[in-house]
Amino acid sequence: MRIFEAHPSRAIGGSIAVPGDKSISHRALMFAGIADGRSEVQGFLASEDCLASMRAMQMLGVSIERVEPTRVIVEGVGMRGLRRAPEVLDMGNAGTAIRLFTGLLSAQSFDSTLVGDESLMKRPMERVAKPLREMGADVRTRGGTPPVEITGGHALRGIDYQLPVASAQVKSAILIAGLYAEGPTQVNSPAVSRDHSERMLRSFGVRVDVDGLSARLHPPTMLHGQRLQVPGDFSSAAFFIVAGLIGAGAQGLLIENVGLNPSRTGLLDILRRMGAEIDILRPRQSGSEPVADLRVHRSDLVGVTVPRELVPLAIDEFPVLFVAAACARGETWVTGAEELRVKESDRIAAMAAGFATLGVKHEVLPDGMRLFGIGGEPFGGGEIDSFGDHRIAMSFAVASLRARAPIRIRDVANVATSFPGFGELARTIGIDVREI
Repeated sequence: MRIFEAHPSRAIGGSIAVPGDKSISHRALMFAGIADGRSEVQGFLASEDCLASMRAMQMLGVSIERVEPTRVIVEGVGMRGLRRAPEVLDMGNAGTAIRLFTGLLSAQSFDSTLVGDESLMKRPMERVAKPLREMGADVRTRGGTPPVEITGGHALRGIDYQLPVASAQVKSAILIAGLYAEGPTQVNSPAVSRDHSERMLRSFGVRVDVDGLSARLHPPTMLHGQRLQVPGDFSSAAFFIVAGLIGAGAQGLLIENVGLNPSRTGLLDILRRMGAEIDILRPRQSGSEPVADLRVHRSDLVGVTVPRELVPLAIDEFPVLFVAAACARGETWVTGAEELRVKESDRIAAMAAGFATLGVKHEVLPDGMRLFGIGGEPFGGGEIDSFGDHRIAMSFAVASLRARAPIRIRDVANVATSFPGFGELARTIGIDVREI
């Protein structure tokens, strides 16, 4: 079993650039694969999750070449050019991939089966399968979880679908299936969720009309190959944003080229409510996505009640946000985050177990957590189980900045699924974390 050992650090600083955005990298491979002509993807994230998407597209007949570690050339086969994979498609630990591929493959003429690792095989899939069946697809799960079995050859029809909860993955799966449907497909969300699919589909020439919380896709005759630049992953930057807030030296910490899609940056809004001092420098566009550099200063954080409308905009960043709340003065309340229960782990339970080891007072809620921040006091140390969840592992590595003793974090192999090189990058700014 792989273990992180994180020792307390006096102060961190310097400048870093985080790897490319995972969500955008997944979508870039898929849309480029069904486009006509060649596409080039710069800034591709070569994580295990994204490589699972790459292997799946290659098994479906798409030629993809990594000419450099973060530069990929995709020879699109067109919307009707995919072919049946010779075996089941293994998505590894990639929750985004299995849901988006379910949407794509439900519209094909051939049968497909999608599986994943032990964690992914427990993830809920009916939230995707149900609307796809309403579109006319033949999609089956086993008790609501993978394997996902798809019988191809069914004509799809556009639907007007109301999402029960805000989910970019479900929305994207429906819109991707809608590329092949007869008539427009509209997805209505109860709250804001990530809009990477809508932005990227438009860049490939697809008409997607967005009106408030509704996205309406008009099926195209083709997608056009593109040159894409993937910005730095905000979810990866989140660990260093919190690290800077609780441990930066006098000069702060500079994080370069961070994607600041407004559907992703709820964490910044929450942290600013807590008193975070974060400067946004050189705002600019990178293709269809906004990016900027962030300078993070050590800040005296205070507890807040997190507005429920910000929860979907920060759902992946909540583990490290809990660390920031544990370092704040006063109480922080998080509710409306029941989605955390069905991620790579039950992230509410996993963070609560770790905080119990470190001596952080907290109360577990059905849909969130109440945290009693330690203010200027240090955490304890000890051994923590990440439950195989990369975000839990990295969050407690950041927590070591405020610990009085080392923190050992078990089961960290899946850090490579989203953030290869995390430990090495963390050490360049002074976080003392090593794999043992």
